[in-house]
Amino acid sequence: MSSKNVIEIRDLNKVYVTKSGDVNALENVDLDVYDEEFMTVVGQSGCGKTTILKIISGLLAKTSGSMMVNGHEVTGPLSDVGMVFQAPVLPKWRNVIDNVMLPVEILGLDEEVYRKRAMELLKLTGLTGFETKFPRELSGGMQQRVSISRALIHDPPLLLMDEPFGALDALTREAMNLELLRIWQKSRKTCMLITHSIGEAVFLADRVVVMTPRPGKINKIIPVDLPRPRTADMRLDPKFIEYVKEIQERIGLVRI
Repeated sequence: MSSKNVIEIRDLNKVYVTKSGDVNALENVDLDVYDEEFMTVVGQSGCGKTTILKIISGLLAKTSGSMMVNGHEVTGPLSDVGMVFQAPVLPKWRNVIDNVMLPVEILGLDEEVYRKRAMELLKLTGLTGFETKFPRELSGGMQQRVSISRALIHDPPLLLMDEPFGALDALTREAMNLELLRIWQKSRKTCMLITHSIGEAVFLADRVVVMTPRPGKINKIIPVDLPRPRTADMRLDPKFIEYVKEIQERIGLVRI
């Protein structure tokens, strides 16, 4: 992780205007995300985690404050960002390779060049041999691997992930955590991941951002001093357990 800022957020506020009144989703958020960093964000439902991700990507407008990505103010949807959502959102009529190639078509890139990259990504994500399979023929974990490959196809410097493993069973989720870290270790993208799982947040991250209940503010940013590459048995490490406990206390899940 370098000291170069990829994301710079200053005094960010977001107010949703609804028929029943204004809802303050985010209030005075300040945050830096560094080049090649893996950052995770945790907090109670409704604390504004997903809202931050949408504003970073340009899919949602801020109410006030500053949102900079790679030194430029975000004023609309960004093309150099990879997005992975909780649901894989794979068009069912497109096979694996065609789903991965979707951003290439949308951005008007050279399909011949990027088809080779798509095959490399499928190898990286363990999907070699499944190129012509359709989403209905894949498990939930395999569908998310396709989604991750699709997010990386145009080689974006920034990967944003919103609860990508939330719908998976516990064993598949743990396997996908390891898979994601392996992919990140090789690609070295700057990665920001939203999760409700405190254990997942600690296991993946260089730093964990703990949010307050709505209106969402940053309660604390916790550096995770655990060695990489990380292994499944690291979850039993007393240091890991201490990080989880501290975050639980911050969120209010246990009494201090």
